[in-house]
Amino acid sequence: MKKFAIGVLVVAFIFTLGGCKKKEPVKVVPPGVQKVEKKSEVVEEKPIVKPQVQEENLEAMSLEEINRKGYLHRIHFDFDKYNIREDQKPILIRNAEWLKEHPSIKILIEGHCDERGTEEYNLALGEKRAKAVRDFLISMGISPDRIKIVSYGKSRPLDPRHNEEAWAKNRRAEFVIIAK
Repeated sequence: MKKFAIGVLVVAFIFTLGGCKKKEPVKVVPPGVQKVEKKSEVVEEKPIVKPQVQEENLEAMSLEEINRKGYLHRIHFDFDKYNIREDQKPILIRNAEWLKEHPSIKILIEGHCDERGTEEYNLALGEKRAKAVRDFLISMGISPDRIKIVSYGKSRPLDPRHNEEAWAKNRRAEFVIIAK
């Protein structure tokens, strides 16, 4: 029993000594930050700078190649409507920003409709859609001289099926780069 008590005292003494040692606080570094050691051994945190990706030279590309790369993105419309939907505005804003970065680019906005309605009605609706997109881009600072519009009505469906999913895809405005 005496040996047991001595053992307990030794273990308690060891834990007491171990508990007195001051521990360095663990510093959590958020993602995207790297530690930089200075001569005074003080740690400074600096953001990690990612190398910028060089954008391809548009001048060296053909218009077909530029359009294939998809720098400008189509938007979609509700049935029988030509107003810009709220969920489509961020796409148009990104398109406008890209156009601002490339001031020599000229575009054609194509207005498209689904197959429902007469050809005349859909041609008029497609034109209203293209004009609404043009007006939005102009309001974002894109010169009207850089924008042409055309309506294809229902003559160029993106999806040839005859259901709501296909019709929703076909109610759209497409962007075609026509000059650089």
